[in-house]
Amino acid sequence: MLVVMQEGATELQIQAVIDRLIEMGFDVHRSTGVIHTVLGGVGGKDDFDVGILEVMEGVKEAHRIISPYKLASRVFRPGGTLVKIGDVEIGGPRVVVMAGPCSVESREQIERSAEIAAQGGAQILRGGAFKPRSSPYSFQGLGEEGLKLLHEAARRRGLLVVSEVMESAQIPLLAQYADILQVGARNMQNFNLLRDLGRQRAPVLLKRGISATIEELLLSAEYILAGGNYDVILCERGIRTFETYTRNTMDISAIPIVKKLSHLPMVADPSHGTGRRDKVVPMARAAVAAGADGLLVEVHPDPDHALSDGAQSLLPEQFDDMMRQLRMIAPAVGRTV
Repeated sequence: MLVVMQEGATELQIQAVIDRLIEMGFDVHRSTGVIHTVLGGVGGKDDFDVGILEVMEGVKEAHRIISPYKLASRVFRPGGTLVKIGDVEIGGPRVVVMAGPCSVESREQIERSAEIAAQGGAQILRGGAFKPRSSPYSFQGLGEEGLKLLHEAARRRGLLVVSEVMESAQIPLLAQYADILQVGARNMQNFNLLRDLGRQRAPVLLKRGISATIEELLLSAEYILAGGNYDVILCERGIRTFETYTRNTMDISAIPIVKKLSHLPMVADPSHGTGRRDKVVPMARAAVAAGADGLLVEVHPDPDHALSDGAQSLLPEQFDDMMRQLRMIAPAVGRTV
């Protein structure tokens, strides 16, 4: 259920509509725009009369939302969502770049990675302290010590931090050191984790599952939004198809589709999207041209000796070249890098 209030509607009128929606069994989420206040009702009964709401004072229009995702729908926030973290805005005119290694391996490695990211023009340092790996014998990350190293390296260079949370018990720890909590592809439908992330206020970067449809991605975001956390960033990171040349198939078309269906910002991860270092830069260019609000890119000072995902990590000079190219492409689509 969606109720759009008239321009200049009073708080008393807005509260009256909220009270009526609650009486009808809805959980109410309020979105205040520049001109109109929008009230989203989730749940409730199917057999209600929309006309009851349409005739209330201060109401401009009321609609049933047919799509299964209510709060993630662009109808809820037609102007789009801007996720603000300090001076960084994701979803605005600037394409935000998040760069760093797949995992934190040592102090020297993450310090050098942070230097590369900052000098290249990234705003956010990425790095995993807890690594979900396909094999139990692969490097699993440094845990809390890795988070500390990541945080210190980022702050010394004026960068924010994004790092992956794997389970609900890790949320308080991650929130101490990371500015954005990342939900990996394997956890996109870990609904208990998503519910718990909805109860806290740190921004969440939600990656598309390896076999997930766009609707399933938006429904997963709905779990976080329904908890009251509206700072959700979606991420296209490639899906599994029958093609074997690349690690995944980078679904560039998902970017403009999601931008049409949802108000949430959308970023792209060309590193996981292809799994090949030589394909990361072309896919990064394509993602920006397609309208991505940001990029999540793996870069490592010595990728050939990385403990995880070295084959898809850019060399420092490749990262610098990518940023140079993006600064030429972004203005063509009305953006900056």
